Amino acid sequence: MSAFDPVSSFGPETAAHYVGFVRGDEEAAAAFLAQLARGGPALEFAIGTGRIALVLAAQGIQVDGIELSAAMIEGLRARPGGDRIGVTVGDMSRVTTGERYGLVYLVFNTLFNLLTAEDQIRCFENAARHLNADGHFVVETALPHAWIAPGRADYVHAEAVDLDTVVLDVARYDPVTQLLEENHLRLTTKGITMTPIVCRLITPGEMDLMARIAGLRLVERFANWQRAPFDLHSQAHVSVYGWAL
Repeated sequence: MSAFDPVSSFGPETAAHYVGFVRGDEEAAAAFLAQLARGGPALEFAIGTGRIALVLAAQGIQVDGIELSAAMIEGLRARPGGDRIGVTVGDMSRVTTGERYGLVYLVFNTLFNLLTAEDQIRCFENAARHLNADGHFVVETALPHAWIAPGRADYVHAEAVDLDTVVLDVARYDPVTQLLEENHLRLTTKGITMTPIVCRLITPGEMDLMARIAGLRLVERFANWQRAPFDLHSQAHVSVYGWAL
């Protein structure tokens, strides 16, 4: 997807979708994160429109954010309580707030939005830069095989089929670059719209190595925010990193 621009892909239309978007795990995620924050401030990388941050802030945790998309920040500001969250504008792998936190977190596959191994490593290093002496970095992503089955390089999935609307998820995976090129096609009687995105999929083991480069180590890993055991049946993981001994 040669013309794909990660910055413009999170513009006003995408932000408008995320303002009302819920996965149903927001309370569980906030409870998990609040326990690690231990009453201190937290920093969310790619805070978006505040799906998790606002729920966490409602539990009395001061939340700051880093966000690249101006449209996403505008969406956050428009939500109740969004004006009380400090946001630093920029790339989560490079920009710093100048503060240290007991908790830095990155949710919902957003690490995959960094499209090179170097940038993903840099993200771990930036998280470490923001952690205090006993802080933790939490990352939530799906496992690559949840998207791409072994031996397959592409797929077409019908997300919705109605009388006047068909929504298709079309994707192609390059195992050499580890890039998943994906486009959501919405076909209606009024026309066709496309929502492209590119992600770089990595495994938990790769993340653990990136953490080590940043001076961190894996503390614990679960299959979800409810702390279900992580095993061969898991489709996602929530990984907690702390300073290496």
